[in-house]
Amino acid sequence: MPELPEVETTRRGLAPHLVGRRLEWVRVREPRLRWPIAPDFSQQLTGATLTDLRRRAKYLLFDLATPLGDHGTLIAHLGMSGSMRLVPPDTPLLAHDHVQFAFSGAPELRLNDPRRFGSLHFTREPVDGHFLLAELGPEPLDAAFDGAYLFERSRGRRAPIKSFIMDAHVVVGVGNIYAAEALFRAGIRPSRLAGRIAASRYDLLAAAIRAVLEEALTMGGTTLRDFVASDGRPGYFKQSLAVYGRGGEPCRRCGGVLKGARLGQRATVFCPSCQR
Repeated sequence: MPELPEVETTRRGLAPHLVGRRLEWVRVREPRLRWPIAPDFSQQLTGATLTDLRRRAKYLLFDLATPLGDHGTLIAHLGMSGSMRLVPPDTPLLAHDHVQFAFSGAPELRLNDPRRFGSLHFTREPVDGHFLLAELGPEPLDAAFDGAYLFERSRGRRAPIKSFIMDAHVVVGVGNIYAAEALFRAGIRPSRLAGRIAASRYDLLAAAIRAVLEEALTMGGTTLRDFVASDGRPGYFKQSLAVYGRGGEPCRRCGGVLKGARLGQRATVFCPSCQR
């Protein structure tokens, strides 16, 4: 699944080309995504101007203004394997190019989603109250996110620490890859109960989460089978992964064998020596 760095990389790739442009037309070729695209979706967006392109968690927020002064936001999620790419208008359509957006004076934007787990919602209400966003936790790169916050939220929690930091109600955008990497850097075993970790260790963990995500952003995200950036180039953070996907291989810190396990239906890898 595209995680926070991949979505932010997409946002940064799209914004310079699209912000300030008018949507000439929208074509929905396949409305059956995770939630069906509204029948009047194209009608609501056509003619609007993109005033800003933001991100909240793993959602892209396209802020739009109509010629009559109405405002709304397109909330887009890339699902498990989706991507948004800018292509020349005459580029042949791919099998899973489900939605096309034609902006004035810009390449065509296409949503490609082989598994159709992504979503597109348009709302004229404040997005903070939208059912997809209303209960999300803070952004991990914001000042409000730190060790003290994690420590306070963890009191009484019996969930494993990895599951805890992957809970979007606690903090958004810390997916499986980055959770495993941050826990390794902080020296915390993924199965440790969140409520039994000291405040000082949460300081280390919050700093590790921030560092891992910032490095991934610098490198363009993590290359997985289905992900490429908006310009078609893959991210390269996977080359720097210390534990994720490396079960049975030597630890790059101590040389011991990395161990694989399952937590909350997800595979995880850790170092039994370096993580306690």
